[in-house]
Parts: sequence; C-alpha cells; structure tokens
Amino acid sequence: MTIENTLKEIHVAATHGFCAGVASAIEVVDRALEKYGRPLFVRHEIVHNTMVIESFEKQGVVFVEELAEVPSDSTVIFSAHGTAPGEYTRAKERGLTIIDATCPLVSKIHREAVRFSERGIQTVLIGHRGHQELIGTSGYVDQDLLFIVENEDDIDHLTCDPNSPIGFLTQTTLSVDETSDLISKLREKYPDIKGPPKADICYATTNRQNAIKEIASFCDVIIVCGSPTSSNSNRLRETASLMGVDSYIIDTVDELQLSWLDGKTKCGVTSGASVPQSIVDDLLTRLKKSFSGVSIFESENIEKDIKFPLPNI
Repeated sequence: MTIENTLKEIHVAATHGFCAGVASAIEVVDRALEKYGRPLFVRHEIVHNTMVIESFEKQGVVFVEELAEVPSDSTVIFSAHGTAPGEYTRAKERGLTIIDATCPLVSKIHREAVRFSERGIQTVLIGHRGHQELIGTSGYVDQDLLFIVENEDDIDHLTCDPNSPIGFLTQTTLSVDETSDLISKLREKYPDIKGPPKADICYATTNRQNAIKEIASFCDVIIVCGSPTSSNSNRLRETASLMGVDSYIIDTVDELQLSWLDGKTKCGVTSGASVPQSIVDDLLTRLKKSFSGVSIFESENIEKDIKFPLPNI
C-alpha cells in the first residue's frame, strides 16, 4: 500500500511515560532483585506493560497469580494495583516476606473503604470487574455492604437500602468523563450518597486524559502507547475516539501501521502511565524516519518532579 506523505506535525501530549506510582513500583522490584536475588516472586504483574514484564522475567522475576505458587519462606512483592487484606494474612501464615508496592493513591482508597465499612456505610465501588485494582479494593469492604458498578445498567439494578447510609469509591484508572456521568446518575438515584469531593481518579490518569483532549482538539489521528491490559491506556484511546479522532493503541512500535497516517497532517502521541519513555521515543523516531520534514512539538512533562516514597525493602 502506498502511504501518502502528508504528515506535517507530531504533537506529544503534555504528560507521558511512567507516572510516579509506576516508577516507584519498578524501583521496588529493581532493589529487591539486588537484595534478594533470583528467583523473585511478584503477585500479579507489577504494572500492566508487556515490555516491563518481559524485561523483569529475563532478570529472574516470576509473576504469579496465586500465593500458592510462591515457595514458603520466599520474598513476594505485591503489585502496584493493590492487594486484598486476606492475601497479606495468607502470605504471613506461610512465612513469606512481603514487600508492598501498592501505589499510594490506591492505598488511600483502601483506607476510605475501611472507614466506610467501619461505619456501616453501603459502598458502591465504581470500576471494571476483573481488574486487579477493583479486586484488591473490594477486599477492604465488608462484603455485606459491597455493590460493584461498571455502567449505567448496573446503577439501574442497584439494591442499596435508601434508608441506610450509602457511599461510593472509584477505581483510579477510569475515564474521568464516564465516571463523572456514573456519579451523577448515582446521585440521582441516591441523593444522600456520600463520596470524596471528586472521584478518586489518580492525578496521572486525569492529567493524561486532559492532555489527550487538548491535542485531539486539533490533531486528526492519535497514537497511544500502551499495553492491551492497561486500563488507563485504553481509556486514553477511548477519550480521543469519542472526540471523533481516529485513535490507535500500540504495545510496541512494531505494531504501528503507517497506513493509519495516510492523508493525515497532524498526529498526536501519548502513553499510558505504565509505559516506558523508551517506547514513546521509539515511536517518534519511527515517525521521523517515515515522514521527512515532519515537525515535532513537545512540551516539558508536567509530572517530571512528582515522586513517591519507597516501602521498606
């Protein structure tokens, strides 16, 4: 297929590469490898990015879904997405050394969930069923008080007792706009529902969605660097697509199809919060080689100075 070389501009979103929570989790694994050697066990993928996972596997990291897969008296790292409290108990019972790489913003929601249950508040948890963060947070809620909402139909079928207190919490990697709509619908059904001043969407997810809206307002194609298992990466593609812009997600630069850019003049580039900067750089290099004379516009990353403290290792 002949590619029409009309691309003139590439606009890189104002925030991309690792967020502070992902950078912290990856550093935890790096340091644990140095201290404990291989094999090093991690419960669930430390972050949702194929390149990161494959790199760690080559270094002797073993990713498991069940603690039963971890030999007794070994060291296990709990992923950035958060882990239900029962897993901590089971790990301690088996003599495992626990290193907790949970993102601090996820831990904050865990604390809110505990407070709700201690007060007997029915808890509506907004998120994607099956996502590790939602599974982890669910474990901090009294199961008799837990209601999970993924879409508006779920809200229509909610059976919370309107005469008892109700609260809501959200997964951190959701679409900001979609979550706002769900919260509005919840408030219509339960006017007295309690919740945080704003949805607990993490700063990195919010920043990236705002940044992609900005470039999608004048670009005619968007390429998101992110793995198919990454919730926040998929939300970025959806955000641009809902604005009427052709949008694609790639795990590595090898998945880029230049035909996507046929007839396009302005391409926007962004990445999910768990994507190495090297993947974004590889994409930009490929685009520069493929489209001679293309101009790249890139502002300073607005999150570059944000860092989270590391847990004890």
